Amino acid sequence: MRRLILMLIVAVLAITGHAQVKSAKLQASGLTCAMCARSVYKNLEALKFISSIDTDLNGSSFILKFKEGQKVDIDAIKKKVEDAGFGVAVLEVTAAFQGTTVKQDTHVQVDGTTFHFVGVKDQVLNGDQTFRVIDKNFVLQKESKKYQAMTKMECYKTGVAGSCCEKDGISSDARIYHVTI
Repeated sequence: MRRLILMLIVAVLAITGHAQVKSAKLQASGLTCAMCARSVYKNLEALKFISSIDTDLNGSSFILKFKEGQKVDIDAIKKKVEDAGFGVAVLEVTAAFQGTTVKQDTHVQVDGTTFHFVGVKDQVLNGDQTFRVIDKNFVLQKESKKYQAMTKMECYKTGVAGSCCEKDGISSDARIYHVTI
């Protein structure tokens, strides 16, 4: 019996795949000088799940490397940028995948964070894959409406699982991040 249960667990893990969030590229809006960038840098540096930050002043962007095994809080990144007096123009997250299937309008768990894939083709992700956060607070309103039209799930409007994730076993109050490849 133990052998059967162990085989089932291994089979489920093989089907669902595995993913780990590794890094992100953050483009901040409103930066006009090196002091502005420094303010954002100092705020981001306080986040315990970030291991290093590289800056590109020409592109007003920051490359964030995450500590292995630590849960990444995307909302905390956004808040730290806003606390410095700026906005998030683009946030692209890179994760290492191992046989993770993504489909249009489906939810995928990555390091304990739920991502709702919108505007994607059915595919199996392997290796490093970068995806863009498209929540309404991370993109322009016009772009948000475009992505909202691609899904019938309520979680895009609210940012929380609600009733749209019951079949996935996700708590109704869990934060859902909407992404596209």
